[in-house]
Amino acid sequence: MTATLPTTPTAETVAAAAPRRRGGAWRWAVLAVLGLYFFVPIAASVWFSIRSNGELTARFYTGVPTAPGFAEAFGRSLLLAALTVVLALLLMLPTMVLVDLRLPRLRATVELLTLLPLMLPPIALVVGVRSVLAWAPDYFYGTPLAEAFFALQEPALPWILVLVYVVLAMPFVYRALDAGIRSVDLRTLTEAARNLGASWPRVLIGVVLPVLRTAVLNAAFLTVALVLGEFTIASLLGFQTFPTWIVEISGSQPQLSVSVSVLSLLVTWGLLLLISTLDRRRAGKDTP
Repeated sequence: MTATLPTTPTAETVAAAAPRRRGGAWRWAVLAVLGLYFFVPIAASVWFSIRSNGELTARFYTGVPTAPGFAEAFGRSLLLAALTVVLALLLMLPTMVLVDLRLPRLRATVELLTLLPLMLPPIALVVGVRSVLAWAPDYFYGTPLAEAFFALQEPALPWILVLVYVVLAMPFVYRALDAGIRSVDLRTLTEAARNLGASWPRVLIGVVLPVLRTAVLNAAFLTVALVLGEFTIASLLGFQTFPTWIVEISGSQPQLSVSVSVLSLLVTWGLLLLISTLDRRRAGKDTP
């Protein structure tokens, strides 16, 4: 056997390794600055919410479920989020699958249409919605159209917010679904399912949805985060949702409002980690 002698590092190898070490140090420095930027305000909020009369207390966190108006406002926002997710997916998923399989030339047009909500300020959108809703009592009173407009503004379940939130969520839903569709060969999968006799609804439910599970979850998560954090439109239209409730109690119970905000942020992080975990598990199962 021939023994290999350890080689002595040359000046060239040391010089080549030095930039890598400096680059690693810069990355850690940037991550540390970003960590301070994000976590210092959160830590200050937590410290503010657990101090009362010079003592540490958790009553502003344990008292959140029984706070006046919390259950109603949070439940309404969750219902609005669920309806928005369902309508947005029912609108976007079949459309994007159709464009990918049959109408690839319309991809740029669909992408442009979904980006329009980002170009339109929410304040301008809500002013337009209010103007349209004001037509009902003035011009269509006593007609089925006026009754439909009134039903859209029912305070218990304001469907008008669902419709507006679907429009606002379109860019995020499109991006999430588009990333999933580009990563798989939908044409081969759908053609195989159709050759086996599956109908188009069954293809969407039994083939497309399982393949795009992570993309659908990402789209749903972004939509839920949008609905649970949207304040301007709900406030200007006069509906009480979770964000508007937080602002309402901030004047009389500031520590409670901060506690609710911190908890909602933790729930959002938890959902994001859950989606990432599901994505990693799926990637691990797909790896041969």
